[in-house]
Amino acid sequence: MKKSIFSMAASAFMAGVIITSCNSSAQKVEHAQNNVTEANKDLMDANEEYMADIERYRKETADKIAANEKSIDEFNARIENQKQDVRADYKRKIAILEQKNSDSKKKMDDYKIEGKEKWELFKTEFNHDMDELGKAFKDFTIRNIK
Repeated sequence: MKKSIFSMAASAFMAGVIITSCNSSAQKVEHAQNNVTEANKDLMDANEEYMADIERYRKETADKIAANEKSIDEFNARIENQKQDVRADYKRKIAILEQKNSDSKKKMDDYKIEGKEKWELFKTEFNHDMDELGKAFKDFTIRNIK
């Protein structure tokens, strides 16, 4: 009797394992499909966020470059009242600032989308360049006031 109960319990256990493993495969496939769908959605969201970051940054830098161009125009207007030799020195310095500003604009316009890591590296380097340019404008303004 013990043997028959044990063999029936073992048979029931095996039947349960077989039934659950069949369902488990189907569930695994469905779960994997859900994971793929979720991963694709996350990837699309990340790409949209990445593209939005690029556009937002381009707008910010375009605004900074436009502000620099306005400052250059103001500098040119201010130096017209200076003596000839001082005016020539200022014009040379303004030309340098103008060239750096246009180089920055060209660098931003020429950036090709190559991936998030390269974007972060480009953005860090470009921020450094823009900070240096901003300091140069500020230094020029301070010297121009004196």
